[in-house]
Amino acid sequence: MFKGHPKGLIAAALANMGERFGFYTMMAILSLFIQAKFGLDGKNTGYIYATFYASIYILALVGGVIADRSRNYKGTILIGLIIMAAGYAAIAIPTPTPVPNKALYLSITCLGLFVIAFGNGLFKGNLQALVGQMYDNPAYSSKRDSGFSVFYMFINVGAIFAPFAAVYVRNWWLQRNGFLYNADLPALCHAHLNGTLTPEASATLQQLAEQASQVAITDMTAFSQNYLNVFSTGFHYAFAVAIIAMAISFFIYILNKQKFPNPNFVSHKTGDSSAGSITKMDIKEVKQRMYALLAVYGVVIFFWFSFHQNGLTLTFFAKDYTDLSGINISLGSISIRGAEIFQSINPFFVVFLTPIIVGFFGWLNRKGKEPSTPKKIAIGMLIAALGYVVMSIGSAKLPLFTTIDPESGGVPLLDAQKVTPFLLIATYFILTVAELFISPLGISFVSKVAPPQYQGLMQGGWLGATAIGNQLLFIGAIFYESIPLWLTWGLFVVVCLISMTLMLIMLKWLERVAR
Repeated sequence: MFKGHPKGLIAAALANMGERFGFYTMMAILSLFIQAKFGLDGKNTGYIYATFYASIYILALVGGVIADRSRNYKGTILIGLIIMAAGYAAIAIPTPTPVPNKALYLSITCLGLFVIAFGNGLFKGNLQALVGQMYDNPAYSSKRDSGFSVFYMFINVGAIFAPFAAVYVRNWWLQRNGFLYNADLPALCHAHLNGTLTPEASATLQQLAEQASQVAITDMTAFSQNYLNVFSTGFHYAFAVAIIAMAISFFIYILNKQKFPNPNFVSHKTGDSSAGSITKMDIKEVKQRMYALLAVYGVVIFFWFSFHQNGLTLTFFAKDYTDLSGINISLGSISIRGAEIFQSINPFFVVFLTPIIVGFFGWLNRKGKEPSTPKKIAIGMLIAALGYVVMSIGSAKLPLFTTIDPESGGVPLLDAQKVTPFLLIATYFILTVAELFISPLGISFVSKVAPPQYQGLMQGGWLGATAIGNQLLFIGAIFYESIPLWLTWGLFVVVCLISMTLMLIMLKWLERVAR
């Protein structure tokens, strides 16, 4: 798998694993943390979640500009790691729940999220640009697509373990304080404290509270306050685990820094890594390449709008509609159980499927039938649409969210009324295949087509397109809480099919520019 690739590839991937660990920690628990900590509904949680994930990617544009102007990619990446760790530290510090001043503590949390996003912006796109520069050397240029696929696979190794670590820490803290985990209790506790529970929902709260505490509950207000505080504190400590991952990435990066290319000494004419400065292109060619990249950016917006629902509406679905009773992984005396662990499925499939897909494309290449990168992206859009077709079919008979939402007077579903976890597992499998057709190959396309003097900026542009897609995520949360579930998933089917069609319309032009 590594034959014919530059030596710095694996080092770069290992250095990126800490960022992925933190990213998937957030993907797994951020939306659930906000709801448990502040009692927000899905719509308002969606606004915060979408803005945070949009900020991660839009600030990559800033990071790209800083690195391009300073020509100090390596230093910018290092500073980004340090700033990310500081942001995780800010939200890892426990604060009281229920919060005594919602506006103040929510602002503190959002500030911590912004710091993480800014550090990520300095780090993410610029490390990808360094990987792309490794393949600017003619000795490695033919391996560009497979190189980015290998890079993408390895950075997801850390992501596999992040959700399990987060759930372990949260459930460990619950058990240390005499409680068991229950996904429905935070919403019921908040509704009780807000005085919105119906008699039927109050009876459900009483039953679940006694199961979680394993004693009779006589003061439900005291229980609700205590459970919410312990539950949220466990989440705070889970964020702290990401700091350890950042530290590991920091040391890996420092130890391997000399293996990465220096853009000040890259020659695109000779491939001699000791030669002069970056070659400047004709202005007409620069414009054509940038127009092509902008067109691809516009298309992939809709993929990320659909795909990154995995940390929002698909996580809500795991909590509200998925039977978790059969999921009981134990580590010592701690049960690793919760909606969050579904976020480990995507990176697991990335690691498992990447060698298969890389091998498949290699086989097609040897036969002279490998699709172009733009065509692979179009195929990925179709595959993503199929993933949400599966969700629509599986959700067809499920009730509206308002009927199970305690704040709306609803009662959470019993486990027997929920769907099998295999529905989400199948969906994540399909979406991961789509991701492998789009994300690493899209990054590869950008590194190949971007004018040499704008490598960091154009990688930032790819992440900026991802940012716009992420900023639209809240639309999914609004639909999730207001219309039938099958129709919510149908929205993503439609936008993915539209994106595929646009990509196919532009295919010949994009292939010509990428030659």
